Amino acid sequence: MSNLRMIFFLFFIVSCSENNIPKPRAYFKLNLPEKKYESYNNNCKYSFMLPSYATVNLEIDCDINNIYFPKQDAILHVSYFKLKNNLFEHLEESRNLAYKHQIIADGITEQVFVNDSLKVYGVLYDYYGVTATSTQFCLTDSINHFFRGALYFNTEINDSITPINIFLKEDMRYLIETFSWKK
Repeated sequence: MSNLRMIFFLFFIVSCSENNIPKPRAYFKLNLPEKKYESYNNNCKYSFMLPSYATVNLEIDCDINNIYFPKQDAILHVSYFKLKNNLFEHLEESRNLAYKHQIIADGITEQVFVNDSLKVYGVLYDYYGVTATSTQFCLTDSINHFFRGALYFNTEINDSITPINIFLKEDMRYLIETFSWKK
């Protein structure tokens, strides 16, 4: 019995002598495409620069459309409205839709865009935290046209897609900066 105790004691001492080192976290590598833009110029009342890695659903009319980012698994839902002395209603609806996510979002920032030469005025809403949308925006000339967009991912927004989220937010800003109304 004494030998058995000695064997267990030695086994216990030998087994606990190794230092456990935590393994480093593994991160997947993102191969984001190079930023190249093409003019999205169609029969609609607007045009803008669109990333070359985005595709537009041409089956839908100019009023409601989807811009797909297949490799990023994201969709930009866009809507166009002809104003009929109802700018305030569209602005208010857009703001209400944007702030619906305030309950879940860690934060929302608003960035105002003004391009007097092209008569494009708008607001970009950026969301922080886990929300259904990561970016929304609305653009208008304040007289005739109103355009709204909302970027959605087909997955839950979490830390692992943050680089993709940032990547596409840059594209949304560029879309707004290059947006123009057709005459």
